[in-house]
Amino acid sequence: MTHSNRHEITRKRVLYDLPGTETTTVRPGVEYMSTLAGTHTLDLYHPSSWRAGVTAPAVIFVSGLSDIGAQQAIGCRINEMASSTSWARLVAASGMAAVTYTTGMDPADDTRRVIEYLHEHGETIGIDAARLALWACSSHVPNALGQLIDHRPLTFRSAVLSYGFMLDLDGSTDVHEAGRRWRFANPAAGKTVRDLPDVPIFIARAGRDTNAGVNESIDRFLTHALKHNRPVTLVNHHDGAHAFDLEDNSETTRRIVRQMLAFLRSTLIDTVKAHNSK
Repeated sequence: MTHSNRHEITRKRVLYDLPGTETTTVRPGVEYMSTLAGTHTLDLYHPSSWRAGVTAPAVIFVSGLSDIGAQQAIGCRINEMASSTSWARLVAASGMAAVTYTTGMDPADDTRRVIEYLHEHGETIGIDAARLALWACSSHVPNALGQLIDHRPLTFRSAVLSYGFMLDLDGSTDVHEAGRRWRFANPAAGKTVRDLPDVPIFIARAGRDTNAGVNESIDRFLTHALKHNRPVTLVNHHDGAHAFDLEDNSETTRRIVRQMLAFLRSTLIDTVKAHNSK
């Protein structure tokens, strides 16, 4: 349930727009799991041109926080935040589907259930489960990394990770300590870059991020990823602060958002077209 006293951050939208975001086909409240504690649901966003019976590649917007705590702290669920809905509409306007979802006390397990649901019921709800990508930012990134590792047999096509905590490497405990402080899911705890599948990863770094440990974890991750020749792409917003896509109304921000969308399209749509044209 959404509260009237929503925190200001919940009203901030992505500082970029595309034709088609307002005509996106939205199907809210699709039940993906029911427990004694309650029902959990998906919100599905499809391009305006989408028609029932057709499947589309999809981007899952990963949540690493419990909605129970989020509703108490900021007044709404994570997938009700304007950042979530505007990003989902951008993805849909770019020709892909977007999936957001609610969480309970165990966001990591809830995310696993979402992924399982998409693989079992994707055709029914218009999702091509063979072409999935993950998108995560900030404290949600450790959960996304954990899902990449846990679902290696399914193999996601790509992941976009923005200004987020990565892995604790080289003896660091920054991510662990931040997880205890902010109570985000960290199923990748104890894992290394070598545990990740060879999935293309786009990393957006905010050069002026003041959140302790974020950029340090990104920098260590990149060092290890390059050492092991992993498919990583880095864009550094050198003047950007944390959540620059919501806070920094600049051409640099818009350019990076366009790069993220282009990266998702290239891994979910363009590679398939190239393969089919051979």
